[in-house]
Amino acid sequence: MTVSAHVLPARAGLGLKPEHYDAILVGQPDVGFFEVHAENYMGAGGPPHRYLEAITERYPLSLHGVGLSIGAARDLDKEHLKRLRTLVDRYRPQSFSEHLAWSTHDSGFLNDLLPLPYTPETLARVIDHVDETQQWLGRKLLLENPSTYVVFAQSTIEEVDFLAQIAARTGCGLLLDVNNVMVSAVNHRLDPVDYIDRFPVELVGEIHLAGYDETVDDAGDRLLIDAHGTAVSNDVVELYRHTLARSGPLPTLIEWDNDVPDFATLHAEAVRTDRMLDAAARHRATTQAA
Repeated sequence: MTVSAHVLPARAGLGLKPEHYDAILVGQPDVGFFEVHAENYMGAGGPPHRYLEAITERYPLSLHGVGLSIGAARDLDKEHLKRLRTLVDRYRPQSFSEHLAWSTHDSGFLNDLLPLPYTPETLARVIDHVDETQQWLGRKLLLENPSTYVVFAQSTIEEVDFLAQIAARTGCGLLLDVNNVMVSAVNHRLDPVDYIDRFPVELVGEIHLAGYDETVDDAGDRLLIDAHGTAVSNDVVELYRHTLARSGPLPTLIEWDNDVPDFATLHAEAVRTDRMLDAAARHRATTQAA
């Protein structure tokens, strides 16, 4: 098939992994879209680009950034923006997203997505950086809610309101990571359903699902880790169903980045998610017809 749509389909997508290139190209599985991390394709050529070019001829593409450091207290890296623009121009992805986080410091790049204090000062900085990114790329950005393990005493703005204000001021969209909602809610003793109920789902262009790891903190309480190394957890599935009841069907990525299974196992997660999306679509159609 030839991909020409300018938006992702409201179906399940999968993270594209090198170990699955051949299975995808030979088997041409029924998958709504594939997503790649932008930083993995910033080289000029080589096998990764050859495979990605072949796959994007058949499937829509979501480009997900992990290194822009959009919340950093420093200027955005212009060379990184240039490489992103080159990648966007080359593949014309149906979606581009980044994290509400920071990962750069004067000493260099930190291999983590670190949280931000939600203050008016941070809000102004992130708004400037989102504006700059969208101007550089010439397209709308989706900003993802983070998974967090600490909260800042100086935060004065609720996370949902912080994201909503960024979107209102910049025109960006939002990426709702339901697994991140569950991880943060459990870690901070909050209600994940309440978070979803307050989230501006009308601004969401994509949803992420993943599995988490679980341990305990020093006090013996549950501590969830955003690990992306297992099937989507059952409580995340139920929170996703609740989300779809509010939002209706939306493009939904299955993230499985560590301990990557064979393609059949990964595809089964997409099939399960497509069934939930179909059920949400039927429910919405029935409700609107009533």
